[in-house]
Amino acid sequence: MRILYVCSELFPLLKTGGLADVSAALPPALRLAGCDVRILIPAYPALESAFQALAGQPQLHLPQLNGLGPQPAQQSTDCLPYLMLGQLSTDPTAHCYLLRSPALFEREGNPYLDSKGQPWPDNAIRFAFLGWAAACLGQGLDDAWQPDIVHCHDWHTGLAPIYMRELAAGDPPKAATIFTVHNLAYQGLFPRSDFDQLGLAPDLFSMDGLEFHDQVSFMKAGLQFAQQLTTVSPSYAQEILTPEQGMGLDGLLRNRAHALCGILNGVDYNVWSPEHDAVLMHHYDVDSLEKKAHAKAQLQTRLNLQERQGAMIFGVVSRLSEQKGLHLVHAVIDQIVQGGGQLALLGSGDPDLERAFLLAADEYPGQVGVFIGYHEDMAHTIIAGSDVILLPSRFEPCGLTQLYGLRYGTLPLVHRVGGLADTVVDATDTTLRDNTASGFVFGDFSVMGLQDALTSAFAMKPRAQIWRSVQQHAMRLRFDWTVAAQSYLALYRKVAMRS
Repeated sequence: MRILYVCSELFPLLKTGGLADVSAALPPALRLAGCDVRILIPAYPALESAFQALAGQPQLHLPQLNGLGPQPAQQSTDCLPYLMLGQLSTDPTAHCYLLRSPALFEREGNPYLDSKGQPWPDNAIRFAFLGWAAACLGQGLDDAWQPDIVHCHDWHTGLAPIYMRELAAGDPPKAATIFTVHNLAYQGLFPRSDFDQLGLAPDLFSMDGLEFHDQVSFMKAGLQFAQQLTTVSPSYAQEILTPEQGMGLDGLLRNRAHALCGILNGVDYNVWSPEHDAVLMHHYDVDSLEKKAHAKAQLQTRLNLQERQGAMIFGVVSRLSEQKGLHLVHAVIDQIVQGGGQLALLGSGDPDLERAFLLAADEYPGQVGVFIGYHEDMAHTIIAGSDVILLPSRFEPCGLTQLYGLRYGTLPLVHRVGGLADTVVDATDTTLRDNTASGFVFGDFSVMGLQDALTSAFAMKPRAQIWRSVQQHAMRLRFDWTVAAQSYLALYRKVAMRS
């Protein structure tokens, strides 16, 4: 099958979150399953620097139709995007369409936010063009390659399905559309005035279209008009049908529940594995867990933590936000330190949380280490060197960090929600006895709930044989992209047959 994979970030070239990891791992896994996959992504500077156009390939200019498709306020030549087919140095065996427009995408840093952390004011037109490019390719813009499936990821691609429908002009679209929700909390909301630039019929700004509380919602567009919807874990697919986690879209999702399923994300074990992790000075595996002590020492050195092998290190690699439960982590720092533990944190986000954790590092020098920002090597160092990785999220569509922790024998401590609930088994008397425990799970999203789970972790750590047994079980678990790719392939075939 021919799959057009549409996304807005791609590891290792550009990453703001787990979406980039998925985009780097799922297309190669689909190729191994026999699919012909091409990625479509905007030409951010990091992508341009790694891109090589295929010799003899012409530019593919997006059609400018009267009234249909993005209508930028200024029709300058450097604003109107075009497509180039080529290859990326990170995966030279695969083809990639780069959506070029210097005025829209030639910007340093974050693809969504400016240097002050504010959304780019023209994000609606920028990502409308991404959806338009996907729709045009889906309808046969490239004469030499026609996809069977246009697979769209998150709000940035949300307009592709409705543009495809409009381009088809009453006929069935030439490709089926699948829209994957990675995080419903980020919806691509824009002012009502931006709708006029999208080149869509006025009646689509309605409850049955893109309107959401008098704003334009790109997320809602994807949910409303794609033929198939997926999320990144089975539990999250059920949770977003509820008012608690539906983010105001639960009614629409319940109406489309027949077209919704959850497929658990996987892990790229070529990148995340302690046997060959290039960041680690000393490698280890399930049969040489004693060497994990070197990873702990490496972490303590990098974050200026007191070098105590007996200290229980609780690691955090996360966006700093209330959604991720990081306010709960800040509230239990005293318990961690007074229990003889240490906290190693990497993250950025809420300025108040950033300041609070930096103050905690000043208050507990040598026991709390904080790195504000994102640094891939530091993420590997924390996940490998910690004893426990903390993910107390209020909601979590899938979560990849707990999967990385499992592979490194760093036991996840998680809130029982979404993909965390699907992947971590709480250490109870029963699960310890039948050797299925892989971490610590709490149900009550509160400081007390997290404190109880911390108490369980502290209590189990001195029981060295039991701790090691749980580590070994966790390290043997596999959440491989091969499994996810087969699930997606089965879904592609099903949707293509329906189309």
